[in-house]
Amino acid sequence: MSVTSYEVSMMDKLRELVITALAIALTSSVYALPDRVGDFALLDSDGSFHQLSRYRNREALVLMSFDSSCSSIATAISQLRSLQMDWSDQGVAFAFLESSGEADIETIRTTKAEYGLDLPLLIDNGQLVTETLSLSRAGEVAILDPERLTLIYRGTALESAVQSLAREIAGTADNTEVRESEGCELNFPMREIHLKTIPDYATEIAPIIGEQCASCHREGGIGPFAMDSHLMLQGWSPMIREVLLTKRMPPTQVDPYIGHFSNARYISDSDLQRLVHWIDAGAPRGDASTDPLTELQFPDRREWQLGEPDYIVKGPTHEIPATGVLDYINVEVELPFEEDKWVQAVQYIAGDESVLHHLLSYVTAPREEVQGEAATVNTATRFLEGYAPGKVDAMTFPENTGVYIPEGHNLSMQFHYTPNGRATVDETILGLYMHDDPPAYENFTQSVSGMFRIPPYVENHPASAEYVFSEDVVVTGLRPHMHFRGKDMKFRAELPDGSVRELLSVPNYSYAWQPTYALEQPAKLPAGTMVHVTGNFDNSEYNPANPDPSKELTFGLQSWDEMFIGYWTYHSAEPTN
Repeated sequence: MSVTSYEVSMMDKLRELVITALAIALTSSVYALPDRVGDFALLDSDGSFHQLSRYRNREALVLMSFDSSCSSIATAISQLRSLQMDWSDQGVAFAFLESSGEADIETIRTTKAEYGLDLPLLIDNGQLVTETLSLSRAGEVAILDPERLTLIYRGTALESAVQSLAREIAGTADNTEVRESEGCELNFPMREIHLKTIPDYATEIAPIIGEQCASCHREGGIGPFAMDSHLMLQGWSPMIREVLLTKRMPPTQVDPYIGHFSNARYISDSDLQRLVHWIDAGAPRGDASTDPLTELQFPDRREWQLGEPDYIVKGPTHEIPATGVLDYINVEVELPFEEDKWVQAVQYIAGDESVLHHLLSYVTAPREEVQGEAATVNTATRFLEGYAPGKVDAMTFPENTGVYIPEGHNLSMQFHYTPNGRATVDETILGLYMHDDPPAYENFTQSVSGMFRIPPYVENHPASAEYVFSEDVVVTGLRPHMHFRGKDMKFRAELPDGSVRELLSVPNYSYAWQPTYALEQPAKLPAGTMVHVTGNFDNSEYNPANPDPSKELTFGLQSWDEMFIGYWTYHSAEPTN
């Protein structure tokens, strides 16, 4: 039987494919790639945020596991310092990793001071980063490639670590080198428990998801995918693990050691351990006959959460084009009230939340301009409430407080839209819930903004602003506002006696999540207190949210411009009514 030229051609191609596959297999066996560890993020003992991928401007990141109870830790610290002296000027960053599981921040800070640690001490409360890096002993070193998110070396901070750093900087590190360490063995009590008994999906995992995630991650919710079944959870488990370890989710940006906020979505170390260990075990379904996530029910976000409002403000119909840059839209809405009113709660229902970037509403006197060039210096406005990313629920003002609407006053509304590639129509409505009787205190919102000029490509550009209270006040909530280059923001109060009270720290600011953080214990501040708002911008190419690091930036209204504004809600310490 003769062979056609077509068959000969196909046989030649098949032979080439086989040879190529063998070459790849042989090459892979000789040159194993470094182990990928993925991205992660931790706060340090001073409250600063550290994320592996944000170290891409460095050649390598060297972490040493730290446990103060280990008798040999001082020797290991000395070895790391020697390594730092030789390599820090070659673009290598260094830090300690608190790997013992110690959770008390004051104990951690005291220990750091006792050992004279001048490098950041990253707090790994749940030991999940320590586990991810397979660190097993105190004083053990991990050398990481922040660009590839890989582990280059694990072992002691001796000659073998020096050789690995040299290969990494030369670009020849093609595998993970592991050397034995001699430090004290680290204990991982929760990992051992979960290795013996995998966290149960129905009784342990699903309740965490229901409490922390599913209200946004559901059909029609603002989350990008629904967590409404085990199958969905299992399918998205690699992504869930990543956003947990990088602290993107739950979207709690606040430093947990400063203040406590009723609407911050804190997640405990034990819940994090359960979720990550369950995912690492393959996210098993378990033996339960029913799936709890399929049975969750949530109120429609387009329904009134507090019942029918006393009055509904209907915003105008706005046609939003598919593309372009839109100016702010300022609208004056007449209110029909023939007597003074006190607002107890507010709920916005956005017409199209995919394009409504923010909405601000103010109570204004008749015929008085509150927005634009015609606004007067002494405009008698009262800020009512705003809509922004992260504000998804009805806002109830603190007990026995309210926003005052005098008879005959109007509502001024400012809309900011960002087209998303699809033409749409927005018809946002606002529900007002009134007090039956005037409350004791009038609720106010104050803001302060600092001037700044951010150079191109700068990684840490500071900004600040101050405000002095002229009366005794009670602060009930705080909100930072920046745009895409926003990195962090802090609020602290300097009292007349010189003492300082930390109010809020947001070490990893996100433009996509801007709630007003409600203090569980309102801050009582005397007259003469100065509120300091400080923060930093990251205009570098290493900021993943930065639209253009080459731009010099000052204050601007659009998202790709910048702002630096600190807001807080408060009322007088003395009853208003």
